[in-house]
Amino acid sequence: MKKIAVFASGFGSNFQAIIEAVKQNVLDAEIALLVSDKPGCKAIERAENNGIPVFAFSAKDYTDKEAYETVILQKLQDLGVEYIVLAGYMRYIGKVLLENFPMRIINLHPALLPSFPGAHGISDAFQHGVKVFGITIHYVDEGVDTGKIIDQFAFHANDGATLEDVERQIHQLEHTYYPVTINKVINA
Repeated sequence: MKKIAVFASGFGSNFQAIIEAVKQNVLDAEIALLVSDKPGCKAIERAENNGIPVFAFSAKDYTDKEAYETVILQKLQDLGVEYIVLAGYMRYIGKVLLENFPMRIINLHPALLPSFPGAHGISDAFQHGVKVFGITIHYVDEGVDTGKIIDQFAFHANDGATLEDVERQIHQLEHTYYPVTINKVINA
């Protein structure tokens, strides 16, 4: 069974979907660690409620990205983590982790890349007036949402759909397909 670490910065609904997928044997993996850059966020509570170890840090307590990524890397290596799964982690991954986990860091983006990269994919696509929305699951590289695409899932928005309607459908796709796709990647 592969060991994964999930990185999250906020509410953690995708993290919870990953936890549930492991419990239901949809995702054949062990969640060895939650890494969060937001001490006190809901994702940490979800980890604690499920007996998952947590490493929470504040970036401002370190001299730079390399310093805190070196600490994270040591924790990942100590636990035998084989893959990193980003689930709403709002920091760019730097060279320390990229070099040590090549093609083993997976991200979920709430838009159909290469269109609408960055932190506001859903609202950017909505404001642009697209009719087809979706999610992209991809490997992380040194760019912003530029890594090799693993898979994409899409839907047509109904006429008159609000941003909230689209966000709700995006989250349904994420919760359904992210764990399944992670399983395919790590157990290929």
